[in-house]
Amino acid sequence: MKTIRDIFRIGNGPSSSHTMAPHRAAEMFLARNPNAAHYEVTLYGSLGSTGKGHMTDVAIADVIADIDIIWQPEVFLPYHPNGMLFLAMDKAGNELDRWTVFSIGGGALAEEGRESPSPDVYQMHTLTDIKNYCESTGRSYWEYVEENEGKEIWNYLHEVWQVMVEAVERGLDHEGVLPGPIGLRRKAGMYHVKASGYKDNLRTRALVFSYALAVAEENASMGKIVTAPTCGSSGVVPAVLYHLWKSRDFSETRILHALATAGLIGNIVRTNASIAGAEVGCQGEVGVACAMASAAANQLFGGSPAQIEYAAEMGLEHHLGMTCDPVCGLVQIPCIERNAYAAARALDANIYASFSDGSHRVGFDRVVDVMRVTGHDIPSLYKETSEGGLAKVL
Repeated sequence: MKTIRDIFRIGNGPSSSHTMAPHRAAEMFLARNPNAAHYEVTLYGSLGSTGKGHMTDVAIADVIADIDIIWQPEVFLPYHPNGMLFLAMDKAGNELDRWTVFSIGGGALAEEGRESPSPDVYQMHTLTDIKNYCESTGRSYWEYVEENEGKEIWNYLHEVWQVMVEAVERGLDHEGVLPGPIGLRRKAGMYHVKASGYKDNLRTRALVFSYALAVAEENASMGKIVTAPTCGSSGVVPAVLYHLWKSRDFSETRILHALATAGLIGNIVRTNASIAGAEVGCQGEVGVACAMASAAANQLFGGSPAQIEYAAEMGLEHHLGMTCDPVCGLVQIPCIERNAYAAARALDANIYASFSDGSHRVGFDRVVDVMRVTGHDIPSLYKETSEGGLAKVL
């Protein structure tokens, strides 16, 4: 299992699969073909379907100005729905190099038939094994992360946390209409102001909503955010942790420990299933984000390894089957509202798990496996192609 740094990637929205990863792929291809006279990229499947809405062309052209972009939404390469074929040519039009690469979710890239160059950091890759290890040694999940990642992981998570906080606070302050043809107005600031007019229980919900909306709206505006585990679900974990940090006065050290636990949960799903909406639907994005936030919250309130596992299981289980059907191919409707609802659901999962002793029938690893199978069974028109579901409403 790879580092949790791959779960928490710092960059600009609106999409980890459609913006972050193509931008990075263009940088890599340009670096290996710096003297080519002309470039071409073909975007297949989900990238071809919703790349314009997700600004894939803008992300690539920002790196390689002289590039022709060919859209092939009807062609799905076997390895993954998010395929890209880069070509480099000389002045006579002769091909110098070609590279087929896939955006596999969360900003990560992969090549068919080639192992990732990044080394494995964790020997265990199921939550069952990790939970048993923690229970037998008396360790917490965050201690297991430190044991495998080294103490330097805290410097990285400190940077992650700072970017998350800045995204929340910047999003609360911004007003106006989000980019794109929908004309969707920002709501985070309004929700935050209105929260003060409610009593404690409703105020809590309204504040969490506003924090999640703030980050999700910043993401939709190509603002700087952290994938958690993706751009489209980047508002859930920051909303929950920012709210608990502000309302319960948790130290930054404890927040970073909670982030490490959240990253471990997302990493397990990424390893054993997928966090790509184009591959498994929104259950792999907002559903996994909810599981991450649920686990993080439960740890902050002193949950045992079993209770934390239970909170994560509920966060994911109750998003099973969620489709990815963005209107106009934008990370706006229904994505932004889903971030807010998932953040609130994560707090509920934490409370529910806290009342239990952590024992339950369906384990987290089993739910991850069900999510993977369910995602493969969902028709492609409900997986980020904007060809079905809510995408057809407007």
